[in-house]
Amino acid sequence: MSASGPHILVTGSTRGIGAAVALVLASRGVRVVGHGRTAGDAILAEDLSAPGAGARLWDQALERLDGRIDVLINNAGIFEPASVDLPEAEWEAAWDRTLQVNLRAAADLSRLAVRHFLDRPGGGRIINVASRAAYRGDSPQHWHYAASKAGMVAMTKSIARGYAARGVLAFAVCPGFTMTGMAEDYLASRGGPGLLADIPLGRAADPAEVAAAVAFLALDAPASMTGAVLDINGASYVR
Repeated sequence: MSASGPHILVTGSTRGIGAAVALVLASRGVRVVGHGRTAGDAILAEDLSAPGAGARLWDQALERLDGRIDVLINNAGIFEPASVDLPEAEWEAAWDRTLQVNLRAAADLSRLAVRHFLDRPGGGRIINVASRAAYRGDSPQHWHYAASKAGMVAMTKSIARGYAARGVLAFAVCPGFTMTGMAEDYLASRGGPGLLADIPLGRAADPAEVAAAVAFLALDAPASMTGAVLDINGASYVR
């Protein structure tokens, strides 16, 4: 990374984990461009459910960051139910949207990041925010969510193995329940305290805890950690 400090793109940075990540990185003096559905001074607006959105976001971020991105953090994601009882067209639409936002957009951005990193000295880092669901699955209404996050973990490991020798490092974090708006809605819909009983720690993670792990991977993790997946789930799933 340049002596002038890393340039970082964080997707899904307007709330929850993404907002916490942007905050902790800013406190480290990092130059961050965020992403969300609404544009702002430091936020690029792009709907990642649309085909080609990842490439458009990358180009905008590259321009905003003076032609250099050192770290890509793929955090944007959706968590929407899709019951097996849905009409076929609605089932397929739910799968398409979830895979597009959670996996395909992240893959498109990662592809462009890898090409960018390989084209200059110093390499770069990719951090993918996946989920505990990648390993232990999720509810009967969230097959597509679990599948998208498992794909993200496999993609991370493939990037790490494929490009480590050329300075491209890839990591993932797998949070369990984290008290973002998305998790709060889910907990409320499934009994709240009863669901928390599955977490030995006795509580869901705070976004700041996940952000601390993401910031470590982005700025401090040694190169030999490439390919690592960090669990942040209160021991609710131990691999």
